Amino acid sequence: MRLDRFLAETTDLTRSLAKKALHRGEVSVNGEMTKQSALHVEPTDRVEWDGRPLSLVGLRYVMLHKPTEVECSARRGLYPRAVDLIDLPKAERLQTVGRLDVDTTGLVLLTDDGQWSHRVTSPRRRCAKVYRATLAEPLEGEAMEAARTRFAEGILLEGEDKPTLPAELIMNSPYDAELTLYEGRYHQVRRMFAALGNRVVALHRESIGTLSLGSLGEGEWRELSTAEIEAFN
Repeated sequence: MRLDRFLAETTDLTRSLAKKALHRGEVSVNGEMTKQSALHVEPTDRVEWDGRPLSLVGLRYVMLHKPTEVECSARRGLYPRAVDLIDLPKAERLQTVGRLDVDTTGLVLLTDDGQWSHRVTSPRRRCAKVYRATLAEPLEGEAMEAARTRFAEGILLEGEDKPTLPAELIMNSPYDAELTLYEGRYHQVRRMFAALGNRVVALHRESIGTLSLGSLGEGEWRELSTAEIEAFN
């Protein structure tokens, strides 16, 4: 890797600012000051900027308990982004693994490993995602059984030409629904209940695959363990 790129990858410097730092004599490689921006840096080389040792970030895997009014977006908008809650170097490089709406809470995964993200989100993997939905209208008795059957058979959502994959519905109370999905379509939970003539007034994602929030509070995050990462391999 070129030295100027290495500096941009490991600091807040842009490539242009990295070159200026080099020209000012602020960078050393293996104890020797250098101004060569095109110098090739090996992983075993010791690079320092103003006496501070630098190292590449590597791949990160993070679990976040997303609050409301937080966006799962790379662009800055009206609300804070999920990555803004993560206190890691170069956190802006992390991408959400699937999204939650701004008014939906719960488990969000973030990573800079694109292949791992694809394994989690690919419909072929049938990775289970469990949601808790608070409904505007009660769902019980025969209507509940009919809804359970429709969700298990798949629903053709408005504007689509392919029904949803079979989903599992459990009613914890007439207003409290637990829905397990094996795909991730746009506003899927809300649209599925809308197809029943009902409305979701609050939505929370409890788990993705074997991962659940546990004791993680709203707005809190942690890095995944090796075993948790490999569970999606």
